[in-house]
This record gives sequence, C-alpha cells and structure tokens, in this order.
Amino acid sequence: MATKSEVVLVMGATGQQGGATARALLKDGWRVRALVRDPASARARELEAAGVELVRGDMGDRASLDRAVAGAYGVFSIQPSSAQASYGVTDDDEVRFGTSIADAAKAAGVEHFVYTSVLGLRPGTGVDHFETKWRIEEHVRASGLRATIVRPGTFMELLLVPDFGLTRGALQFFIQPEQPMQFIAGEDIGVLTARVFADPRTYVGTTLELAGDSLTGNALAEKIGRATGTSISYSRFPPEVLAASPMLRKLVKLFEDGFVFESADIPALRRLAPGLLTFDAWLERGGAAAIRERFAA
Repeated sequence: MATKSEVVLVMGATGQQGGATARALLKDGWRVRALVRDPASARARELEAAGVELVRGDMGDRASLDRAVAGAYGVFSIQPSSAQASYGVTDDDEVRFGTSIADAAKAAGVEHFVYTSVLGLRPGTGVDHFETKWRIEEHVRASGLRATIVRPGTFMELLLVPDFGLTRGALQFFIQPEQPMQFIAGEDIGVLTARVFADPRTYVGTTLELAGDSLTGNALAEKIGRATGTSISYSRFPPEVLAASPMLRKLVKLFEDGFVFESADIPALRRLAPGLLTFDAWLERGGAAAIRERFAA
C-alpha cells in the first residue's frame, strides 16, 4: 500500500486532464512530478509554484521518460492525439508515446500505472484516435504492470470549444435530440483518478468508466439556455458539417450504430467522490459564465 509521501509522475500536466490530476493528487497529499517540454512556460511555472517537481523531457524521448519515472510510485499516463490538431501528432505518435511510458514504468518498477482512455472503448470503432487508445490499452494489459485504466466520458468543457457547435441560438452535437450521452467535468477526472491511486487494492487490474451526468441533446440545450438566459435550439450535426469533417462523421456513425456511451455507473462514482459535478453544477461553477463570454464575443 502506498503512502501519500510517495511520488506520482503525471504526464500531460500542463493540459486539462493531467493538470486536474496533478492538482487533485497535491490536494490529497501526494508528491507530484511532471514531465514538461519547457519548464519556463507559464503553465509549467504554475505547476512548480503549486509544488510540482518538474522534469524536462519529451514523450518521444525514452531516455527522458526513464529519468522521469525513476523512483516514482505511480504514473498517470495521457498522450496528445491526432484529434487535437494543435499538438501536430499522428496516430502512430500517440501509440508510440503511450507504449513507451508504459515500458519505462515497467522497467522502473512503478507500482501503480493509470492510463486514461475513452468511455466505453472497444476495438473496431473506425475512429482513428479511439483505435490508438485501444492499442495502448492492450499494451498496458499485456505489460504486466499493476495498472488501472480510466475511461472518461465527453468533457463538459467541449461545449466551450470555439466553432464546435454552440452558438447564441443553437447547439449542434453528436447525438439525436432525445439520445442520452454521459459527460464529465475535467476537474472531476483528476478527483476520481486521485481516488484510484489512493486505493490500489480495489482498482489495480480494473477499468473504471468515468462520468458525472447523463443528458440528452435537448436537455443540454435547455440547461445551457436556462443558465445563460438564452433560447437555444438543438440538432445533431447537419449533413453539410459531417461532410466537411471525416472525424465528426465517424463519431456520429458510432452513435447511430449503438456505441455504448452510457457505460459509467454514476451513482457508484458519486459514492466514491460525493462532490462529482452534475452538468447544472458545472454551469454554476463557471461554465455558464464562460458560455456567456463566448456569446458576447
């Protein structure tokens, strides 16, 4: 059993999931280490100011991964994907990064490895950045690591991405108006991951699906409209949008084919983390204000 004076290496700590996990682990009393490409960047300095130990390195450099995992009790593993165009990575890059950190952790004798994937994942989705995660999951399972796989649902923060589907009067999204979908607040991924690290006896060797709320498309629009004082209609992404985006087209087809995006046991997760945010609570905690800012821009 780990003591919280031990070190957890957090990959992607300057991003959303990694940053949330680093903050939650620090709050719970763990020592946190982060692999960063530029320790002088604003986000890296914020981590350091919060008490995170910084190690300069790159996910594609095995030597720097070995330095980062040396002496660590645990690793939180996340990689950028081809769906995040700003990172400029390929699907093969994501798999290489994900398998390399798992191999480095195994070689270093890491006692608890947590890999973050995607809700309800199964092979054969046809979505490239889902298939990469399945390949990494399979590598982790075959590695012999004492590991947990966490699978977050759709981020509530996705609704804040500019030009993604939310405008002042309308919301376009993946699902049909009355089709349910599970969501999670980014910060809660960190909270739940910290709970996983705190209880290896329960979670090593398991896969945990993560979500904080389940909403239909119409419910999303209604709640956003009520919280922002705006009348918002809802529709699935229209054919012209899907024609212009192969990735969106594949994701929508998954829903049409019955892909399971309702696999998280939310009541059980809420017992594990009683403060888990509903969508209404996320809106109250700043989501509505961020949406109103977008509408005003």
